[in-house]
Formats: sequence, C-alpha cells, structure tokens
Amino acid sequence: MELAMLLHKLKMEHLENHVDAVCEQAAARELDYKEFLSRALAVEWQGRDQRGIEARLSQARFPWVKSLEQFEFEFQPSLDRRQVRELAGLSFVERNHNVVILGPPGVGKTHLSISLGVKAVEAGYSVRFLTLETMMTRLIKAKHENRLERALQQMAYPRLLIIDEIGYLPLSREEASLFFRLIVRRYERASLIITSNKSFLDWGDVFNDHVLATAILDRLLHHATTLNIKGESYRLKEKRRAG
Repeated sequence: MELAMLLHKLKMEHLENHVDAVCEQAAARELDYKEFLSRALAVEWQGRDQRGIEARLSQARFPWVKSLEQFEFEFQPSLDRRQVRELAGLSFVERNHNVVILGPPGVGKTHLSISLGVKAVEAGYSVRFLTLETMMTRLIKAKHENRLERALQQMAYPRLLIIDEIGYLPLSREEASLFFRLIVRRYERASLIITSNKSFLDWGDVFNDHVLATAILDRLLHHATTLNIKGESYRLKEKRRAG
C-alpha cells in the first residue's frame, strides 16, 4: 500500500500535507529511522493540536482575542504581575477554583479574563465566554420555553466559564435566582472567571436580594483569587492621546 494511501487511511492529514518536506529535512540532516519517525509524528501532532486550539477558540465565543502579553501592566500598577502570572499557569482551573476581577470600567478586566481564557484554550480546556446580560437573556428564554435544565447543563459543562460585566445592570429576582442555580451547579466542579465594576458590598443591590447575594458570594469566593484593579480607564487614556 502506498504511503499517501496509508496516511489517508490513518487520517494523518497534517503529515500527508507535509510528508515531502519532512522527508527532505530527514535526508538533509541524515536522521536515522527512529529520529525520522519522531519528526514525522511531531508534525502530525502539532497540526492536530493547532486544529484543536482553533476549534476551542471558536467554541469559546470570545468577542475578540487578546493575549496576556498585550496587557499594559505599566498602566495598571495596582495589579500584581506575579499573581497574574500564577493564574496564567492555570492551576486554578485544575483545582476548580475561581477568579474574580473587580475594577471600574475600562481598566482591562475583560482583556484579562479573555487572555486567561485563551491560555486555558491553548492548554486543552473547554472555555465559554458570556456577558451577564447575554447569559441571563438565554436562561430566561430557556425557562419560558421549558428547556431551562438543558440550558443550565450547557453552561455548567465548560471547564472554564467567563461571565463578564456583572454590576452594569441590576438583576430581577428571577434572574438572580437563575444565576444562583448556575453557581451551585459549577461549585467545586468547574472554574469561573467573573468581572464586575461593583465591590462585593454592592452585590446585594446588583442581585436585588442581599441574602441571595451572600449565598452566591459564599460559594464563589470559597476557592477564589480576587484581582482588584484601581487604575485609570484605557479608553479615557486613548481619548486623551487623540486630543
């Protein structure tokens, strides 16, 4: 059986597309059979790994993709770089812990959450990004259409769920109750990254129920790292630059 046919049947499409180049490099470097096989399989693995990353990035539904390297730490001196680097190691995802990022609008909370989400995607974890408004709209709609259980299961599934923009709009009692149910489902089973422009003292007003807010915070913060950014808005900085 010819090599091309074998690669096709084994579904090694990445190696199939690069086999001539791999053979040429092996000949030029005078690789032995074992080294050649290792190089060929590495090409296939790298291709599959990249395809997996691209698929998980698509499933994550990030509004845009930004890396941690693009974050301007110099502009936010209140942020502990060492702490952020530790989070980028993703041990919090492995342990099913949470990250809460607090700060006023424009200080980079969403950027940080997405960049940590991208790290998780690259490490092979399933990730989903939702604004609080989008998430609540979907849950309320699912409840009215008698498919709430399925919707909650879908949001409980990702190993890392990012919920952005808590606090910009107050929730109704119904919405707050649904949010609590989701937190309970993910508690000690999977990780959350949450961003908010409100301090924890204000969450009672955000959720329209101080007792429920306390119950949410109790589970959310039990295993959590909190980043509190106290700097200036990037958007205001850019406006000043533009005059």
